[in-house]
Amino acid sequence: MAKTAAELLVDRLIDWGVNVIFGLPGDGINGIMEALRQRQDAIRFIQVRHEESAAFMACGYAKYTGKLGVCLATSGPGAIHLLNGLYDAKNDFASVLAITGHTYHDLIGTHYQQDVNVVGLYEDVALYNNQITGAQHVIAVTDMACRRALAERGVAHINFPVDLQEQTLSDDDKSMMKAGEHTSAVWTRPVLVPADGEIDAAAQLLNQTEKTAILCGQGALGCGDLLEELAEKMGAPVIKALLGKAVMPDDSPYTTGGIGLLGTLPSEIAMEECDSLLIVGSNMPYTTYYPKAGAARAVQIDCNPANIGWRYPVEIGLAGDARATLERLLPLINRRSKRSFLEHAQEQMKEWREVEATRAHRDTVPLKPQTVVGALSNVIDDDAIISADCGTNTFWAARGIDIKRGQKFSCSGTLATMACGLPYAIAAAVAFPERQSVAIVGDGGFTMLMGEFATAVKYKLPLKIVILKNNSLGQIKWEQMVFLGNPEYGCELEPIDFAKFAEACGGRGFRCERPEEITPAFESMLAYNDGPAIVEAVVDQFEPPLPPRISPEQALRFGEALARGEPNGGRIALTVFRDKWNEIMG
Repeated sequence: MAKTAAELLVDRLIDWGVNVIFGLPGDGINGIMEALRQRQDAIRFIQVRHEESAAFMACGYAKYTGKLGVCLATSGPGAIHLLNGLYDAKNDFASVLAITGHTYHDLIGTHYQQDVNVVGLYEDVALYNNQITGAQHVIAVTDMACRRALAERGVAHINFPVDLQEQTLSDDDKSMMKAGEHTSAVWTRPVLVPADGEIDAAAQLLNQTEKTAILCGQGALGCGDLLEELAEKMGAPVIKALLGKAVMPDDSPYTTGGIGLLGTLPSEIAMEECDSLLIVGSNMPYTTYYPKAGAARAVQIDCNPANIGWRYPVEIGLAGDARATLERLLPLINRRSKRSFLEHAQEQMKEWREVEATRAHRDTVPLKPQTVVGALSNVIDDDAIISADCGTNTFWAARGIDIKRGQKFSCSGTLATMACGLPYAIAAAVAFPERQSVAIVGDGGFTMLMGEFATAVKYKLPLKIVILKNNSLGQIKWEQMVFLGNPEYGCELEPIDFAKFAEACGGRGFRCERPEEITPAFESMLAYNDGPAIVEAVVDQFEPPLPPRISPEQALRFGEALARGEPNGGRIALTVFRDKWNEIMG
């Protein structure tokens, strides 16, 4: 029996190594769903509760595996719902293929039901964006979409009218210029290495300076050993952008941790005082945290030449694979006898850790979010995969999770969208069923797509979800006060009993409100492996997510917000005072 166009599509995805698709059925993709039903042994369909989650899951899957993440949605509203997750993939350079349905091919553009110009809608988010015109078109379009998404690390989109999904090759005459199937499902990940002269020039520049800071991002994942070796030779501290948190363990003597509002003071000082900067696989957007232009000579390693010189005026760009390039660069770097730059950073890091430990070990009620996250960091597996959402929970995860060698970590780095934490964790559990998948989320972001907890129940995914419950859109509240000097407005959330919610969905729910309840709650959560479990940690909404260094302008704006009628001004001021007093007293 002749294959339908939908079957050709699904078989070609299998040829490309795709074994899981995240999506939600709809009448605009009925043909594709039937093809998937017939191939359940070769390709798994994960049914979600909202298409936005499918895109997030595809993005998280791509980030954690390095493979192609695939999501599927019906026509019109289904395709529209994918967009937020697809922009997350675009902005964080994740290889994702989105497949959407459409109305009948001869009714497109006639204002028929769910007739939305999806190709036009996806023009900005997708680097490859095409509509299938018939069965003869399927193989070439699928090959092109998969290849482009993988090669260019971004979003590809295939739009498929519903009636054409049932078409066979015999129903669709090929054009006179098509010579059979002319493409293949073959792609090899390139290992690019810059020219010897460029690497020599980079080494010469770095060897001429004395105080080098190394900034690494997600492009340096898998290069932690080489960066530690390089840091040892150069006496250089390694600063980690948020998506590069797992590049090397946080207890490495060479790293000063993160950078930016979520980072550390030693990282900020290293950036200010360095006379050279080596950027490895990072496109960190916060340019105010780089050295001032002209203050440091810079070399950048990136697999994408377009990223070089994007955030900082580098002198030498090395367009190549991070690991292969570092392997060539390392032997050319002289060992520095002066170690003071690194040693000073290490001393500062020791002091920073002591302050953070003081903040995390406070037996107060409400619980401090640092206390909860610090306790979680101590009990999760050494190869756990940690997904954070967006909000103050990202801040506490970035600061409080001491990443170990072998763990993975990700979040929405550039789009910084709420609601990604739970879908990412589901994707991690699907991709690595033998590993612990942990989500750190806030009550605001979690409730946006909380229906996906039922997805985890359905597929018996043993997720470990920690909700930092402060009944507030905390990050937005602090931004209103500190950035603009305004009292908070519109940020309070109606409380939800997430433990009961978990139980109602068929999972397990636990709660901690006092310090002595944290460990038992985590032990119960970690012991349950028949499905997902939630720990609802009730934390202090007045605990400020303080940047490493508070600028005079930020302090002024904060004071203005309190003076202008911040409704919780007294409690916030008291919390800040107590925190500083505890740090001083140790």
